[in-house]
Amino acid sequence: MHAVADDGGDPGPEHHAATEAEPPARRGSKTAQRLRDLDSKARLVTAARALRRHLPGDSDLGDPLSIAGNEPPQLIGQRLSALSSERPSAVREVGLTALQVWQAASEAQGRGQGDREMAILFTDLVDFSNWTLEAGDTKALDLLRRVGGAIEPPIAARGGQVVKRLGDGLMAVFDHAGEAVEAALEASAAVAGVRIGDHRPAMRAGVHVGRPRKLGGDYYGVDVNVAARVVAAASGGEVLISQATCRHLDAERLKVGKRVRFKAKGTPDDLKVFRVALEG
Repeated sequence: MHAVADDGGDPGPEHHAATEAEPPARRGSKTAQRLRDLDSKARLVTAARALRRHLPGDSDLGDPLSIAGNEPPQLIGQRLSALSSERPSAVREVGLTALQVWQAASEAQGRGQGDREMAILFTDLVDFSNWTLEAGDTKALDLLRRVGGAIEPPIAARGGQVVKRLGDGLMAVFDHAGEAVEAALEASAAVAGVRIGDHRPAMRAGVHVGRPRKLGGDYYGVDVNVAARVVAAASGGEVLISQATCRHLDAERLKVGKRVRFKAKGTPDDLKVFRVALEG
C-alpha cells in the first residue's frame, strides 16, 4: 500500500469555490462596517463641523434643546442625532447642516423664530418647597397632579400651549394676551379649590407680551426672562402683568389694578407691572 504524499499544492477547484463563495449577508456586513468607519473619520467630521460654522443659522443645532419638539424639523433633527448617539458622524453633521441652512432661510423670510408677538405665561406655587419638606414626596406628588389638573384645562381651552412644566409651575404661550390673562385668573381660582389634608396651595402667575425666540420646542430671550421675573414678584393668588400686556387687553372684561413696585435684575429699567382681575 503506497501512501499519498501531501505536497502542499493546489487544494483543488472545490476548495477555491468554498472560499470565494462568501455569503451575501457577510459581504453586506463588511460593506456596512467600512461605511461606518468612513462616516466616523475624524477628518470628515471635523470638516463638516467647520463648514457648519461658516454657514447661516444656528451651528449648534442638534443639541437636545434645539431639537426638542414635535414639529417636522425637530423630529428630523432627533432622528439625525439618534443615528450617531454613540460616535462622531459626518452624515449627522451634513444632515444637520442642511437643516440649519433651511431654518436660517425660514427666519430670513419671516417664518422663523422670534418674528411673532405672543403672550408668555408663567405660574408657580407659593412656598411649595417648604411645604414639601414637611408633607413628604407622596403628598407633594398628589398635590402636583391635582394642581396640574386645575391649571392646564383653562390654558388649553383658550388656545394656549404648555411649553414646559417646571416642578410646581409651568410656562405657556398664547396668541392673544387676553386669553393668557383669563386662563391665568381661572387657573388661580381653580387651584384655590385644591386641598391636600389641611393644606391649600396658592398659585401666582405672570404674563408678558413679547417676541421670544423659539429653539426646538422651547422659547428663549429677554421677553421670556421678563415673564419669569414678573411671576416671581407676585403673591399667592395674584396675577401680575407687564405694561406691554396691558395694551392688548379688553377693558370691558379685565380690570387692570394699581401698579406694583417692581425691580428685577435682567429686565428693562422702564418695565412696569400691574395687578389684574376679571371685571365684576
